[in-house]
Amino acid sequence: MKSSCSGVILAGGLNSRFSGSNKALMEIGGKPILSRICEVFHALFDEVLLVTNDPLTYAGWDIQVVTDLYDFRSSLTGLHAGLFYAARPYIFVTACDVPFLQKEIVQLVLAQIDPKADIIVPQTRAGFEPLCAVYSNACLKATEECLGRRQFKIRDLFERVRVKTIPEALLRQQDPELVSFFNVNAPQDRLKAEELLAGKEVGPAYDGTGGSRTARTYPP
Repeated sequence: MKSSCSGVILAGGLNSRFSGSNKALMEIGGKPILSRICEVFHALFDEVLLVTNDPLTYAGWDIQVVTDLYDFRSSLTGLHAGLFYAARPYIFVTACDVPFLQKEIVQLVLAQIDPKADIIVPQTRAGFEPLCAVYSNACLKATEECLGRRQFKIRDLFERVRVKTIPEALLRQQDPELVSFFNVNAPQDRLKAEELLAGKEVGPAYDGTGGSRTARTYPP
């Protein structure tokens, strides 16, 4: 898959719930979230892109930094930039605030790449996971059409292209607790992430799974 897909990390958010602190550089278990993602991406992709509007922050990182081509910020503008700059026909996209992204989940999504589909996206009982998904370069034009209409949600793109979903049962075979979809979106999420690493009982690791369970211990 290294020859056909680029890895894209979106780091263009405002981090408003963290008083402007950069979530990508936030440490979980003593390691920045971005480092955790890069470990997975560098093992799977020859080309790794980081989309940000603050490129100097990442000057020392072993990663290709690109910026949005549109003035307004949204996940869709970040996706557009990834598609525009990527040298491969597909991109795998993630957010910069997912500390437990599992290599096996990424490999599963990549294995579902199909020339008859433009988007390959996990789907759980909580809905689609568009920031743990593959997009073909055929999505670039459709993305520009959405942005031209001031439609800023990635879900708006789904109406314009061919979508292939990956069911939850298959996802759980590789990531039983779906912890790959856990994101640090607020201060309480950071605390929960630390508790997950410590193997404490903190309830569901992922809000969309329903019911509580004991969290397993994740590697530091």
